[in-house]
Amino acid sequence: METPGNLFCVAAPSGAGKSSLVKALLELDSHLAVSVSHTTRAPRGQEQHGREYWFVPEAEFREMADRGEFFEWAQVHGNLYGTSRRAIEARLQGGEDVVLEIDWQGALQIKQLFAHAVLIFILPPSWDELRQRLMRRGEDRPEVIARRMANAREEVAQARHFDFVIINALFETALFDLKTVVHSQRLKYAAQLRNRSQVFAALDLV
Repeated sequence: METPGNLFCVAAPSGAGKSSLVKALLELDSHLAVSVSHTTRAPRGQEQHGREYWFVPEAEFREMADRGEFFEWAQVHGNLYGTSRRAIEARLQGGEDVVLEIDWQGALQIKQLFAHAVLIFILPPSWDELRQRLMRRGEDRPEVIARRMANAREEVAQARHFDFVIINALFETALFDLKTVVHSQRLKYAAQLRNRSQVFAALDLV
């Protein structure tokens, strides 16, 4: 599916800093919109319905999936997550750049639908640091943290399938790297052709 807008998919194991980096990026880049995913998990901390996620019951989620309302959906840490088809299509067709916070399974599914989607994986600097970050959040019981650490090994192994990898050792550096990836993608020939087709036509490039 070719669209004027660029689609960025950001994945990471829990605790690697994905949400914080995307939030900071959105504050710096007014041309970037976030697509709010649906999930069956309960809100954490200060999360709000419709801001971080659309929090829905599992029965409602599965009904939406059966109706084909998701581009992709997957089960992660025992909960279901899905990406709305209608919201993304409208924004991309309108020329907006969209960023998705998504798990690796969903990112690879999205890539099959949008060949020009940019997949970005956020890595922690070490396993010890990842465990410390999960503990500092103070949101999960020890057995939940243990499960997240076990799942993280499978998740990190998928980084090789992504276009870009950012190591979040120092937040400011990782944010700079993320901004660089977004800006570089916008300047690629194919992206400029999709988004600035009138200029290309005027210069007899199409």
